[in-house]
Amino acid sequence: MTTNVRFPESTRVQCCIAGGGPAGMMLGYLLARAGVEVLVLEKHADFLRDFRGDTVHPSTLEVMHELGLLDDFLKLPHQELRQIGGRIGDEAVVLADFSHVPARCRFIAFMPQWDFLTFLANEGTRRYPTFHVVMQAEVDELIDDDGRVAGVKGRTPDGPFEVRADLTVGADGRHSIVRQRAGLIVVNVGAPIDVLWMRLSRRETDPQQSLGYLTAGQAFVTLQRGEYWQCGLIIPKGGIDEVRRRGLAALRERIAGIVPFMRDRLGELTDWSDIKLLTVLVDRLRCWCRPGLLCIGDAAHAMSPVGGVGINLAIQDAVAAANFLAGPLRQGSPSIHDLQRVQRRRELPTRLTQRIQVFVQDRVLSRVLAANRPLGVPWPFRLLQRWPFLRRIPARVIGIGVRSEHVKTPDVFVVTKGTK
Repeated sequence: MTTNVRFPESTRVQCCIAGGGPAGMMLGYLLARAGVEVLVLEKHADFLRDFRGDTVHPSTLEVMHELGLLDDFLKLPHQELRQIGGRIGDEAVVLADFSHVPARCRFIAFMPQWDFLTFLANEGTRRYPTFHVVMQAEVDELIDDDGRVAGVKGRTPDGPFEVRADLTVGADGRHSIVRQRAGLIVVNVGAPIDVLWMRLSRRETDPQQSLGYLTAGQAFVTLQRGEYWQCGLIIPKGGIDEVRRRGLAALRERIAGIVPFMRDRLGELTDWSDIKLLTVLVDRLRCWCRPGLLCIGDAAHAMSPVGGVGINLAIQDAVAAANFLAGPLRQGSPSIHDLQRVQRRRELPTRLTQRIQVFVQDRVLSRVLAANRPLGVPWPFRLLQRWPFLRRIPARVIGIGVRSEHVKTPDVFVVTKGTK
C-alpha cells in the first residue's frame, strides 16, 4: 500500500477514486482485478477511526468468498454474531436469526473497519499492478473539461497534485467534497436521532451477546468486541447540548440505570473526549452521476446506523459499479448511460432500506425516547418470539439486503493453462 510518499504532481489513470472507505477500496480492488488502472486517494494518514461501521454482513462475506479472500479474511480477529437480540423493558427478545440466510457465512462478523480496509488495500497492491493507493491525499476540486468531469485536484503534505481520469468516483463519505463540487442535489430523508458512541471494558462475567436495551426514555446498544464493548446511547436529534449541560456524572448514572452490569467500569468515561457524537443523517442524491463522475456509498446515500447496513450497502454499490463499468473503462471513457445504469441498479435497495430505517427511527426509537411509562413488547416483536421462523425475515433484510450483488468481472491476472 502506498503511504505518505510523493507521487507525480500530475498523473493520469483510467479511474480515480476519492475516498478509501469500504465503497472506494472495494471498487478500486474490483476494477484493478479486471485490469483497469485505478488510483484510490485517501485523505487520512491511516484507516484508524473510532466507531466507524464495523459490521461485515453475510452479503459482504459472500463477496469476499467470490474474490477468493474469505479464508484469509476470517483469520483476522473478529467476533461472529448469529442472532440479534435485545431487552425491551424487562423482557429478552430475539429479533433476527441468521442461521438460514442464503449465504456461505450465516453470521455477522464484527471486525474493526481499519482491519477490513487495510486487508483490502494490502491484497490489492500485492496482487494487482494496476491498483494504487495514496494516503494523505485530500481532494478539494474537480477538473472540468467542457462540462465533463475529467479528474481531481488536491493536496498532500508534499504539495498540490492533479489526477486526470476517464472516470472519477466520489466515495468520500456522507460529507462528500466530490458531490458538493459536482453540484449534485441531496434529498434529505430525515433522522430524529443522534448516537453517542463510547468504549467500555468487558469482563468475563458479562453477557456474551451484543444487545439492544430499550427502556422508558432510553435506548442503548452494546456491541461485543472481545476485550471491550462498543456502546451507543441513542439521544434525540440535537440532544447533545442537554447531555453536556447535565454533566458527565449524570451521563454515567444514566447508563448505569440502563445496563447495571456496567456500573463498575463507567469511571472509564473520564472526559467528553471519551464520547463521540455521531450526527445521524439519512439522505440520498437525486442523481448519482454527471458525465465523467459517479458517486457511490455514503457519498450517494448516507444511511442511519439502524441495522448496521451502511458498510454493506456501500460494498454492494461497489460490486454493481465494477460489474457495469469495468468493460467500458477498459475500452475508454464510460458514457453517462453506463453511469446511470449503476444508479438504476442500486437506487431501489437504497430507497427501501432507508424507508425501513426511517420506520424504525420514527415508530420505534423516537417513541421509546419519548416514553414515560414502562415499555411493553410491541406486537411485531411478540410474533417473532411466538414463531421463531419469522426471525428469518429481518435476518434476510439485514444480512443480505434487498438486492444482493455478485462479482461478475474477471480476474485478468489469473494465469490459466495456455492463457495469460
